Amino acid sequence: MSKRKTHNLKARLDRSCRSLLAVNHVAVVNIDPSGRQGMINYKSLKNIAPGNIGQAVCGITHRWTIYLSVLCIDTRGNRYSKSIEVAPDGFYLSDHLEDVIEHCYKQLRDAANQNQMVASGWIAVPESISLEEDHAARIFEAVGAWNQQKVAA
Repeated sequence: MSKRKTHNLKARLDRSCRSLLAVNHVAVVNIDPSGRQGMINYKSLKNIAPGNIGQAVCGITHRWTIYLSVLCIDTRGNRYSKSIEVAPDGFYLSDHLEDVIEHCYKQLRDAANQNQMVASGWIAVPESISLEEDHAARIFEAVGAWNQQKVAA
């Protein structure tokens, strides 16, 4: 007769936290130059207050998908964006994503036309999903990326 696996509280809490994030469709959004960072429900486009959900995002490892974008307005006044999507292999804490985000973010910002750039930002989703360009544009629009004020340093 085989023995059952012992109870693993950490694995159980990790599954519970990932389930909480999946049910609430959580994404972390950062926009520059205002420096605004927060969580949003990527389906309903409503802000999510920090609390238990914030602890679930930061406290355990996730398989992340990061959508980086530079928002520009051309000479005719048309909006456009240059974007890339990055999905690092493995599970990472949110604090350990900084190197990946900074490297790709800097390359994307340097490649954009500086005269036409209005803003830039990233969307980090703690799941293995792919954001489509129009969906990401709606998220950036919902957080006010196109019309923002730079925070005094």
